[in-house]
Amino acid sequence: MAAEPKTLQQAILYFADADNCLNYLVARRWPLGVVCPTCGSKEVAFVASRRVWQCKTRHPKAQFSIKVGTIFEDSPISLDKWLLAMWMLANCKNGVSSYEISRATGISQKSCWFMLQRIRLALQGESGGKLNGEVEIDETYIGGKARNMHKSAKARRGISGTGMGSKAIVMGILERKGTVRAHVVETSRRSSLLPKIREHIEAGTEVFTDSHQSYFGLSAEYTHNVIDHAKSYVEGNIHTNGLENFWSLLKRGLKGTYVSVEPFHLFRYVDEQAFRYNNRKDMDDSDRFDFAVRQIVGKRLTWAEVTGKVGEKPAEVN
Repeated sequence: MAAEPKTLQQAILYFADADNCLNYLVARRWPLGVVCPTCGSKEVAFVASRRVWQCKTRHPKAQFSIKVGTIFEDSPISLDKWLLAMWMLANCKNGVSSYEISRATGISQKSCWFMLQRIRLALQGESGGKLNGEVEIDETYIGGKARNMHKSAKARRGISGTGMGSKAIVMGILERKGTVRAHVVETSRRSSLLPKIREHIEAGTEVFTDSHQSYFGLSAEYTHNVIDHAKSYVEGNIHTNGLENFWSLLKRGLKGTYVSVEPFHLFRYVDEQAFRYNNRKDMDDSDRFDFAVRQIVGKRLTWAEVTGKVGEKPAEVN
């Protein structure tokens, strides 16, 4: 059996073998043995001719493939192409566009776009408990004006007109020497930001913000340090430079790789960048890919959900 890949070139060659794709996924999804995703039984038999398993317990979904119960479910796209796209999205610092995946795989751009949205769902991290220590809080504004967009289209895409015109607002919370949590919020008002702060930061933690008025009053629950950007960006350890670095990475991907992202989908791209940021240290590309693959189970995204258009279907796979 070939050694598992460590580079993109090795991954392309390794996953070109359908058996390697299947074995790689089985080892991570079912390390203790294949289990029926419907009933949980280990009494299953592999049907090699179809690459599916047959559960010996009688029920309507007795046959299942490795795709069932994952982001791959009901996809006609082969596993080698899925895994190539996952490798690239997990490891490319500025992300990877559906056009690039289309050129690399020969699949239509529309199908690749849908595939990447499903992979972004897998990259969404669990909360992992509340942050503590030294924590930075900041917000940034993404996008431009949508003055020519129809009112109904604005509503579907999540453009409320609050905050700075039609720009979307992303709030970030960063534990220094730790992880970042980033969320698209409706407004930059205290009513939108404070619930996120309480959800993700332990009471009594030392927090660092700019002088935005929505952060006034945090000293009642936290040790609150404020940097006034009209005067300075750093005063000793009082700054939000960690989040400024994250915003730079996020915007570089949005402007350079994706060019135009609708507010309706923005949170998925924020999750994507947060995944790479939180897994950048002490991990090589194969480790990061492995971690992403272990998060594919129990997550499903339909075309109607990802587009907000019920009844429409993605383009056929080329």
